[in-house]
Amino acid sequence: MAGAAPPAPAFRPPARDRYFDLLRAVALFRVVLYHLMGWAWLPVVFPSMGVMFALAGNLMARSLKRPAVQVVRGRMRRLLPPLWLLGAIGVTGMLVQGWSPDDDGHPGWWWFHLTYWILPLSDPPYAEGVAGIQGYVGEDWAAELAGPLWYIRAYLWFVLLSPLLLKALRAQPWVTLAAPLVLSGVLQFGWLTIPGDRIPSAITDFSTFGACWILGMAHQQGVVKRLPQYVVPSIAPIIACVGLWYALRQDFGTGHDLDSIPFAQALWSFATVLLLLHLSPSWTEWPRRLRRWDRVITLLNSRAVTIYLWHNVCILIAATLYDRLWGFPVLELNVPWLLESSWPVLLLVWILLAGCVVAFGWVEDLAARRKPRPWPST
Repeated sequence: MAGAAPPAPAFRPPARDRYFDLLRAVALFRVVLYHLMGWAWLPVVFPSMGVMFALAGNLMARSLKRPAVQVVRGRMRRLLPPLWLLGAIGVTGMLVQGWSPDDDGHPGWWWFHLTYWILPLSDPPYAEGVAGIQGYVGEDWAAELAGPLWYIRAYLWFVLLSPLLLKALRAQPWVTLAAPLVLSGVLQFGWLTIPGDRIPSAITDFSTFGACWILGMAHQQGVVKRLPQYVVPSIAPIIACVGLWYALRQDFGTGHDLDSIPFAQALWSFATVLLLLHLSPSWTEWPRRLRRWDRVITLLNSRAVTIYLWHNVCILIAATLYDRLWGFPVLELNVPWLLESSWPVLLLVWILLAGCVVAFGWVEDLAARRKPRPWPST
């Protein structure tokens, strides 16, 4: 019809930043590799947790263009269902193996603490010392199951605090960025002591990784880009060297790495993330050399929460199954080096994680209000 108004353009969601997708995928792979190998230098080469918190902070700041209550509710909706599925399976298994209110003091407290499996404002409880399944699941599997949950708890608190952090960042950007690092130093040197068990762990996590979360928000807000180009490459290595110097003075090494030295972790992670965000090329499409990895990186990003939650259990199961090969004399006599190697275990871990993606990953789609897909690699 003549004079008719042109149709409204179809809504297009914002393009994904493939550079951030690459960082998240590398961070997730490094977490799995580190928890299997235990190499102290891996968190130095790539501080995965700082990177993951920074990327989440960047995404949170972008989302806070909408009403804060709506954004926080949406983030919680996407974060918690995978935890609930893990808890439903894990807690049931603990109860079957004899976990009861008598194992955690007063029964009333035991039931109250179970609510942290629903809303993890503090670390959810678990059964200590439970038996495994001979030859299939190693002993104390509950501790391995609960091991990664500190990240979910810290992530939840960062989400809840993000509206306030964003306001503070806009008012006093450099004070807000520096505050967690200062707090980390204050805690590390004993100038502030916080009583109790649950609150200090939350405060420590904020002081260790809060600057990375806020740095991600600052990057999204353009705070870092307003600096002269030479500033970040000049100051980031200095901050990193101070963190590494302090770690080396604290007997840094296998069994006592950056995770055991929060102040060093805070400085090193902040400096590394600062450099990575400064170098950010903001890819909307993959460079030619990375296109072959598109499906793998997409899958890791689509199922990041599922892989993170289940990777410790998969490592335990893979190691237990692989140990059974020592029962074959022909292998023990001829290829003991192969049975002692961790690389076949790593391959088995990722096979098990692929099974978890298919079996449990659909919860992430439901939480995001998407149609469930068993293998979201595209």
